[in-house]
Amino acid sequence: MSNTPEKLSVREKIGYGLGDAAANLVFQTMLIFQLSFYTDTFGLTAAAVGTLFLVVRVWDAFFDPFMGIIADRTRTRWGRFRPWILWTAVPFGLAACLAFTTPNFGATGKLIYAYVTYTVLMMVYSANNLPYSALTGVMTGDRIERTSLSSYRFVCAMLAAFVVQGLAMPLVQYFGRGDNAKGYQLTMRLFAVFCAILFLITFWTTRERVRPDPTQQSSIKQDFADLIRNVPWIVLFILTVLIFVTLALRGGVLLYYFKYYVGREDLFSAFNVAGLAASIVGILFSKMLTIRFGTKATYMVGLTLTAVFMTLFFLIPPRVVALTFVMQVLVQLAYGPTIPLLWAMMADVADYSDWKNGRRATGVIYSAIVFGLKAGLGLGGAIGGWILGYHGYVANVEQSAESLHGIVLMTSIYPAIPLIIGVVCLYYYPINSEIGARMQDELIERRKHYASA
Repeated sequence: MSNTPEKLSVREKIGYGLGDAAANLVFQTMLIFQLSFYTDTFGLTAAAVGTLFLVVRVWDAFFDPFMGIIADRTRTRWGRFRPWILWTAVPFGLAACLAFTTPNFGATGKLIYAYVTYTVLMMVYSANNLPYSALTGVMTGDRIERTSLSSYRFVCAMLAAFVVQGLAMPLVQYFGRGDNAKGYQLTMRLFAVFCAILFLITFWTTRERVRPDPTQQSSIKQDFADLIRNVPWIVLFILTVLIFVTLALRGGVLLYYFKYYVGREDLFSAFNVAGLAASIVGILFSKMLTIRFGTKATYMVGLTLTAVFMTLFFLIPPRVVALTFVMQVLVQLAYGPTIPLLWAMMADVADYSDWKNGRRATGVIYSAIVFGLKAGLGLGGAIGGWILGYHGYVANVEQSAESLHGIVLMTSIYPAIPLIIGVVCLYYYPINSEIGARMQDELIERRKHYASA
């Protein structure tokens, strides 16, 4: 492995990006459809699903630091993080299939089954996605290349989201022929096959190049002591929680929004495709905006505009479908440039710890951020289920005015609030363009010294 920052080939960037395409075949299905799957197909109450999401995702969040410790201490001829993509490729798909299978059990048996299968899926997801994410920090030491790498990653992720959000429900209906339980199971089997294949391509096309000081002593206690003194990490952790609360809360209710409020469930896939297309356009501008205005400023403006456009959903009447589509495009255009930045900033945080403390613990730092991601997903999913229950949601019937009001609030005002708090948090993020360039240059010199030594 080299210790100089390298320009990555397009082939390697695409190969890396396909790994997130694989993960998003499952992640997007969970984010968009799992709440409605559990309530309308599997047969759980909204409140029970809210508690399920919170318990399992918070447990999984605590599993992430453990996984980060293991990944940092993995030693193979393939590196520290790449092997986990290989080892988890097939188990990831199998766990997803089980989580979207409806067993012929009673109410208690179904609830137990949901807890077990969902827990297994989230743990396998951690064992795969945490090392995959950490690869961003070790494939190159160049900050601009990391932003570019993350852009490739999320273009691939959005393309997978196109498949899921545009085709999942049609596939469920095609395979199920009126039996949604069968339709979900067979659809997830199809996704699982492609998921495993794409992970294997990622494994074979990527390389790890950035390594810690070979004299660095292994110390779990020191790794976490460095973490809690790392101000950029603290800011990024809080920001991650807030962003994924928004994504889980709003993403989980959009199907309800179209099914019950708009009254045009058939338009849901087209709505998602329009938003995803706008996201990809935004992602493509991420590198240019970062070079021009800096990571921090780009992120703050992007989140502010996203929150504003999201809030405006509250004012849209149920039958004005065209305006709903226009507003979603604006939401995703504003949010798109921020998508790669979170993960590129995680690599900067790992560099910051290395720069300040002379110790590198990439896996632990990423695991602690992914901890925030899972906690945000758990909290957002739980809040979504609880709010639905509070407003009187009942599955598969005409909703009351109170229930519809709750669905609209969950689509607009409620998810915008965490984003605004996130903008305030970003104000305290200390790594600007000047500090980032200084870190990069000094770390390059240190790694040259490691290599010569």
